[in-house]
Amino acid sequence: AEPNRPLSPHILIYKEEITMVMSIVHRITGVGLYTGTAFLVWWLAAAAIGDGAFAVAQGFFGHWFGKLILIGYTWALFHHMLGGLRHFVWDLGKGYGPERYTMAWATIGGSIILTGIVWLFLI
Repeated sequence: AEPNRPLSPHILIYKEEITMVMSIVHRITGVGLYTGTAFLVWWLAAAAIGDGAFAVAQGFFGHWFGKLILIGYTWALFHHMLGGLRHFVWDLGKGYGPERYTMAWATIGGSIILTGIVWLFLI
């Protein structure tokens, strides 16, 4: 017979809220930034190696798929940064009330707007 003890809460027990989703997305963007930084290192190494290697890297990032990766990396950078600022506000002991939802939505909107601004100047 199994012991009669309480189960630890898990993701299926909690009501899904924007703050929970933002926590998960913050972790995902952290992994994306790690991967995107590997691409950045490849591009920098290709520039250091020579014209041929740099042309291959530039060709990759000039392709629509490479641009999609760069746009995603830009968005992940802004999203992760704004999420970090949101956590910093919490570390100061503020923002635990209803404003936590506003801050979560502002992180989403802000990251999209900032990414759009950057890419308007790049395209």
